[in-house]
Amino acid sequence: MLDYTGLQALAAVVREGSFERAARRLHVTPSAVSQRIKQLEERTGQVLVLRGTPCTGTEAGRRLCLHVEQVALLENELRRANPTLMPDGHATPPTLKLAVNADSLSTWFMDAMAAFTGGGNELLDIRIDDQDHTAQRLKEGDVLAAVTASAGSIAGCNTWPLGSVRYVAASSPAFVAQHFAHGVTTEAIAHAPMMTYDRKDRLQEQWLQRQGLASRQSPPKHFVPSNDGFVRGCEAGMGWGMHPHLLVQRQLGAGTLVELLPGTGMAMPLYWVHARSAQAGLARLTDCVMAAARQWLAPTEKASAGKLSKK
Repeated sequence: MLDYTGLQALAAVVREGSFERAARRLHVTPSAVSQRIKQLEERTGQVLVLRGTPCTGTEAGRRLCLHVEQVALLENELRRANPTLMPDGHATPPTLKLAVNADSLSTWFMDAMAAFTGGGNELLDIRIDDQDHTAQRLKEGDVLAAVTASAGSIAGCNTWPLGSVRYVAASSPAFVAQHFAHGVTTEAIAHAPMMTYDRKDRLQEQWLQRQGLASRQSPPKHFVPSNDGFVRGCEAGMGWGMHPHLLVQRQLGAGTLVELLPGTGMAMPLYWVHARSAQAGLARLTDCVMAAARQWLAPTEKASAGKLSKK
């Protein structure tokens, strides 16, 4: 039998990053939190918390934290459906940990979050990562669900196709005139500064490969881990980069951004993936995500079918 007092202490430490903050959240002393986790580790025979700044969960610890979150979700739904069964009106609202790429968070996913939080008391803990890496967070037990570009199977997870985001390569008219006066060529690309969100961002390289513009010489790069800063940097002529069309329609219409090669947009399919064991607790969130995706994203064959794909 799992000790839920210990599990709640474990989840609080991993979420808050320290024993002291976890103790304040649980309204107990840090020594009480430490003792509960020690007993839980002895019972499971595994180290569950890596002590440090911040404290983090081991793989086993993260899995147990997700279990606690799933139980909290189910209890919350039960309390909402039948308050007489669980009349505790002072219960802490459950928190859902999700992994989302920055471009989705800046555009369509915000509608999904607003609809979900507006219809319940659940809280969201969003982890931002590249769309090609959010699935890894799910595999590692760091989150319950993720928006990802990975269509591959993930053991123990269900996958929903969402649709596609169209990306365009763009910069300011002045930048294009300066660096591509004789056309967008391999040689010109090799010397033109390129905007990159972070070191996981491969969109620019993927576009260059598709256009046959990739070369052995890597272009000079600016790293700007901010969606607003990325767009503003391109408008200001710092470099060129790949932008979700949803995010830069106004700039393209106003002419502050122009496509390097018009008509060469790149479609990025997205998927909603969640732990199968949490399907019941995440049903309402999944409905909100799918509804927002239908409004914002370009449909794909699988997404338009609207069926759950079990992996």
